[in-house]
Amino acid sequence: MAASHLIRYARRSAGLSQRELAERSGMPQPAVARIEARRATPRVDTLARLLRACGVQLDLAPLAGEGIDRTAIRQLLALSPAERLRHAVEEARNLARIRVRRRR
Repeated sequence: MAASHLIRYARRSAGLSQRELAERSGMPQPAVARIEARRATPRVDTLARLLRACGVQLDLAPLAGEGIDRTAIRQLLALSPAERLRHAVEEARNLARIRVRRRR
């Protein structure tokens, strides 16, 4: 996704005008407008600063299909259906615990 779309989406999701985003990020409003209009391409640190001002964090993630630990997949496929089900239930409980901790 283009930086202009990321910033516009984050800004609108945060309910901010370009002027409000500019004030929060310490940038001039015309600079925010140029970036959103794709007339300027922000550096990574500028993109991160604008997104942070919207309450969003810029993170790096591997591309889908790359960096997959295939040994874990093979181990799961070696399990019986009942063992897979037990494993899935255990992982679901772990996710539920993580979600509860984040809400606090």
